[in-house]
Amino acid sequence: MNSKDLAKYIDHTILAQNATQEQIQKLCDEALEYKFCSVCVNSSYVPFAHERLKDTTVKVCAVVGFPLGAMISEAKAFEASKAVESGAKEIDMVINVGLVKNKDFASVKQDIAKVQKACGSALLKVIFETCLLSKDEIKKVAEICRDLKVGFVKTSTGFSTGGATVEDVKLMKETVGDICQVKASGGVRSYETAMEMINAGATRIGTSSGIAIVSGSSNEKASY
Repeated sequence: MNSKDLAKYIDHTILAQNATQEQIQKLCDEALEYKFCSVCVNSSYVPFAHERLKDTTVKVCAVVGFPLGAMISEAKAFEASKAVESGAKEIDMVINVGLVKNKDFASVKQDIAKVQKACGSALLKVIFETCLLSKDEIKKVAEICRDLKVGFVKTSTGFSTGGATVEDVKLMKETVGDICQVKASGGVRSYETAMEMINAGATRIGTSSGIAIVSGSSNEKASY
């Protein structure tokens, strides 16, 4: 895959808690230059990113309930609605992993559904944090997402004990089929790794190493 085609898969990302407006501006400028699919930012930066990117092909994506996902559903839904109101076209929400561990899958589904409703026409991606889940738990959450017909299932926040793996991407894709797409994120820092994820079924890559990836190099120092 050439760099132009690969760029369309990438959500160019800065989610560090100390990210500055200057860094977000640089992120947006790079996304425009390389024609990435979106910029992915914390929700407080959505208005700024939207202003920088309006009337362009680059979308603004906001993370919600990030990175723990353990807050009440209504708080996640409110954050999602405000982000969409401010210009986000995509929302990446974190599930409540504790509910999964409690096997309270009805509440997991309700949590996702409340955010999905708050998104309106914006596309919802659901972050599993796969490094904290068993294979059976990954499959169960993927089935919930499939039943709700969310836009994407997503592997990781990049802020926990591990990131995307080929094995987990394959499992998620096998479970959701053509109903949802799969986003691989966390630890994807080179062209080779990105292509492994795409070949496993991912149609979106979340990374702060987008430039290194499309240039065929690597960025092992990146945090996401």
